[in-house]
Amino acid sequence: MATFLICYDITDPKRLARTHRYFTRVATPIQYSVFIYQGDERSLRRIMERAVCLINPKKDDLRCYPLPAGGWRKRIGRAVLPEGIHLSVLPPDL
Repeated sequence: MATFLICYDITDPKRLARTHRYFTRVATPIQYSVFIYQGDERSLRRIMERAVCLINPKKDDLRCYPLPAGGWRKRIGRAVLPEGIHLSVLPPDL
């Protein structure tokens, strides 16, 4: 299983809301337009093909980046949850 970072910049509010609802169902939200997806590349391809149907490719930007399996991951900034509290929907290695 691989980990991918999916992000988008959508110019139209209706397309933005529709795209956000879609990715909330298939991936783990990290920020409003940034998601983590864990799965195989075939499943990811299906997800991205469906997402392309929700956007306007001439006006919007949709990107997906593979994250290295043993890569260094660190959060910088104020914690969202108090120390010692972990959000169980996030992948365990984040």
